[in-house]
Amino acid sequence: MVYVFLANGFEELEALAPIDLLRRAGVETLTVGVGSTEITAAHGVKFVTDIKAEDIKLNNEIEMIVLPGGMPGADNLENCPEVQAAIDFCSENNKYIAAICAAPKILGHKGLLEGRYCTCFPGFESDLKNAKPTGKPVVVDGSFVTGRGAGVAITFGLKLVEVLTTKEKSAALASTLQCYER
Repeated sequence: MVYVFLANGFEELEALAPIDLLRRAGVETLTVGVGSTEITAAHGVKFVTDIKAEDIKLNNEIEMIVLPGGMPGADNLENCPEVQAAIDFCSENNKYIAAICAAPKILGHKGLLEGRYCTCFPGFESDLKNAKPTGKPVVVDGSFVTGRGAGVAITFGLKLVEVLTTKEKSAALASTLQCYER
């Protein structure tokens, strides 16, 4: 089970590409609305989520949580108690935590990226607190997957598929999408 948290002001591409790719790969993926099931993204696109944040179940069925960036979406995620609880649960139970664009700052503020390689949208590096930002499009360090921004949303999504399934399944999916630059 993967929970993708959507908060008002999230960057559309950073959520939709991973959701689409995970579902194509057969990974059970639910969209989770912060504060409501009706969420308005950064560019005014309206979404209806599968469940609300207060309906998530923190248990061993969780394989990963995904935190899209965008502003003020990342701030709205950070201010949500259920998102914070999900991050804590995943961190304590060695479950994957994926964050892209501005969202890695949430993990940085919690000290979870200390000493780890990661990436984020340029300008948020100071929020990563003793992490090792690489500037690469997508970085995996242990159970943390970080992405630079909307322009690498497909690459980010394919990496999520890879870590949850296999490299071969991710490559096959990339091929069917005509996505050869990864």
